[in-house]
Amino acid sequence: MSDIDALNIPKLSLPRIVIVGGGFGGVALAKKLSKKKEVQVVLLDKNNYHTFQPLLYQVSTGGLEPDSIAYPIRKILQDYSNFYFRLAEVQQVKSESKVIVTNIGQLTYDYLVIAAGSTTNFFGNTEIELNGMAMKTIPQSLNLRSLILENFEQALLTDDLHERDALMNFVIVGGGPTGVELAGALAEIKKGILPKDYPDLDTRRAQINLVQSGDRILKGMSDNASKKAEDFLESLGVNIWKNTRVTTYDGKTALTKTELKFEAATLVWAAGVKGVPIAGLDAKEILAGGNRLKVNEFNQVMGHDRIFAIGDIACMQTDATPQGHPMMAQPAIQQGRNLGENLLRLVRDEAMEPFVYKDKGSMATVGRNKAVVDLKNYKFQGVFAWFVWMFIHLFFLIGFRNRVVVFVNWVYNYVRFDREARLIIRPYQRDYSLFKNQKTL
Repeated sequence: MSDIDALNIPKLSLPRIVIVGGGFGGVALAKKLSKKKEVQVVLLDKNNYHTFQPLLYQVSTGGLEPDSIAYPIRKILQDYSNFYFRLAEVQQVKSESKVIVTNIGQLTYDYLVIAAGSTTNFFGNTEIELNGMAMKTIPQSLNLRSLILENFEQALLTDDLHERDALMNFVIVGGGPTGVELAGALAEIKKGILPKDYPDLDTRRAQINLVQSGDRILKGMSDNASKKAEDFLESLGVNIWKNTRVTTYDGKTALTKTELKFEAATLVWAAGVKGVPIAGLDAKEILAGGNRLKVNEFNQVMGHDRIFAIGDIACMQTDATPQGHPMMAQPAIQQGRNLGENLLRLVRDEAMEPFVYKDKGSMATVGRNKAVVDLKNYKFQGVFAWFVWMFIHLFFLIGFRNRVVVFVNWVYNYVRFDREARLIIRPYQRDYSLFKNQKTL
């Protein structure tokens, strides 16, 4: 007979695989393993839902409500046997005793998989971290949405032109897909929605500034995609500042390494991400750049036979990928599926198969009828690319309801040129006295 282990999980004779993180990699792995009855699967996450992060920017800009891109983890895997989910935050790994410590207790494991994803990387700039806005989670996206709307409400209350301009100005740091897509969405709001919502404001004075430290945006995509995305953004009225690095932001003024500075009430940091190592797995010899865990071709953490890492937190350094695989959804999903097969092979005393990444391409949307797509053999931009982008994102959303809700919202927004989720559900507290009597460049 089985007894009960820590966290009130049955202790069976089956090997126990503990997965930390319910993102793309963790869910793909859990689904692969839970189909079999050879192992017990325990998934731990500090949230009880999976987030479709590529569409977070649409929550921030009022295009979608958060429940459109979130899905309960328990529901994803409710039909699988020997699967258990616990709402927990992992604090430490004790590899010698094969124990994981959480805020709700300790749990033993036979195999441990770290799929904790990543968080915003401010590169040690605590002032920007304190005063800027991140957009990596649903709560952060809701905060940003509230702040954007509150800034315009506050702009209505001032007669000072410089203060009003600062409240309507945006600085987006980082010219990757997140920054580009957010800039495009804000530009469309400025063009089609703000004049109707705020007829007593001259919203034409609002500025959207995309700041990129390198010499081009969408650095990970082709030169054609980068150039076309830049053309799309400029046609929407976005100011693009290349070879410009933001150094500080005190909540009202963003300074750069050049003489350029911005007076803006909203700075969104989309300039990078990093892994969040867990105590016990934070030794310097197993950490690569960006706090990622070094793994071999089987996703085993260096020096640990029974501990694995997948997705953003994993850095598999090869001749083809000296910096590891891109910190995106596809590598995480593919690693999760491959590791699922390998863990079952280990249970059966079979040899594991090395992970080989199949690059399916990359894409970014800039706005209505504007997107860029880079596939292995085809590269295209414009309206067709935009429809491809929509189809791919709908396909990878988890849950039939989510797909239907997102599709209906997109059709409505396209036909009506509207974003009805521009609601201040929970106000974001901001000290607007910072913007009094400030001069805008």
